[in-house]
Amino acid sequence: MTSPQTGVTPRPLPLVGVKVLDISQVMAGPYTCMLLADMGADVIKIEPPGSGDQTRGAMGFKMKGPDSMGFLNMNRNKRSITINLKSDAGKKILFELVKDADILVENYRPGVMKKLGVSYEVLSEINPRLVYASISGFGQSGPWADRPGFDLMAQAMSGVMAMTGHGDGRPVKAGVPVADIGCALFATYGILSAYIGAKNTGQGQYIDASLFDSALAFSIWDTAEYWGTGKPPVALGTANRMSAPYQAVKAKNEYFVMGATNNKLWQKLCEILGRDDLFNDARCKTISDRLANREYIIDELEKSFAAKAADVWIDELLAKGIPAGPILDYPRAFASEHGQHRKMKIEIDHPLEGKVPNIGFAVKMQGTPQQVRRHPPLLGEHTHEVLQEAGFSADQIKAFEQDGAFSVEQ
Repeated sequence: MTSPQTGVTPRPLPLVGVKVLDISQVMAGPYTCMLLADMGADVIKIEPPGSGDQTRGAMGFKMKGPDSMGFLNMNRNKRSITINLKSDAGKKILFELVKDADILVENYRPGVMKKLGVSYEVLSEINPRLVYASISGFGQSGPWADRPGFDLMAQAMSGVMAMTGHGDGRPVKAGVPVADIGCALFATYGILSAYIGAKNTGQGQYIDASLFDSALAFSIWDTAEYWGTGKPPVALGTANRMSAPYQAVKAKNEYFVMGATNNKLWQKLCEILGRDDLFNDARCKTISDRLANREYIIDELEKSFAAKAADVWIDELLAKGIPAGPILDYPRAFASEHGQHRKMKIEIDHPLEGKVPNIGFAVKMQGTPQQVRRHPPLLGEHTHEVLQEAGFSADQIKAFEQDGAFSVEQ
């Protein structure tokens, strides 16, 4: 269909025609599948009857309908069906859906899918080109594999928590779920790589993605210091272990962030502040010197920054090419002129909630811009639709129902 505005026939989204079975709950798995859905994949969310994805009932406040804001923010562009995978009838439905599926994502504890009789070994016999991704806290093998794993545990046990905060002994986790979201991103990278490989060879593969591995994979600078010096690095608050000054600093009214990360920027900073004494100070000559004397430098800089408000300093620093910015909370970030320009808050029409806010698309595809094609699904909203597409007749669906395929307990 040609656009009346541009006269150009829009290209289909990159993953149109790709079928994904989403047998996951909470965050890492559902977020992975939403990324695939945003790119055009037909994502069928397979949920336990009755409760569905645990996140539907999460969070400490209620919406108009039964689903939480967290669920609504991670499950757009999907269809939902309810199947009791503990029942033989439920497994028969899954086996049929797997026949023409490209990707399956699950995040049960290691061993659960095998116990249910729907492991990769079983399903790959039905569909050899299936890309099967298992997401877990600590991976499918190793001494910690059987442990329940959530973002908090992954941050603590990967070293991320030890690198967060001010090194005063009180544990602090990263404010956002870096292990969960990181795992979703790495899983998506693995899934799409395997899918391309399967297109070329006809052979899918098994993907083992874990929150622990993903959190560790973010530790580029920290492990570089550890392996380079042999000493475990310590938490630095907002500071950086590769350059200084590069952190939050206090102005007259509030903190802001800035970075003079090389000798040229350091010279410019000293000129703006009128601090020739700092520029000529032997403790501040090189990057190594400034790293070794970070606390002294920040103390001296804040004496100068105390003369003006943060927004004034930000403007002056930016005018001279020195990176700087305010520290915004979420309301100010989304409401900022830039946040609005980047469309990082979007609204989705929902049958129960009306307009539902969602985080916008983090990557902008110019040729095939992502679209909201479907609202976050109601529990089991598309069960009959999907089963009919799979070739099941009304009588077969009724028989499945009688055999416990859609029952809460089996």
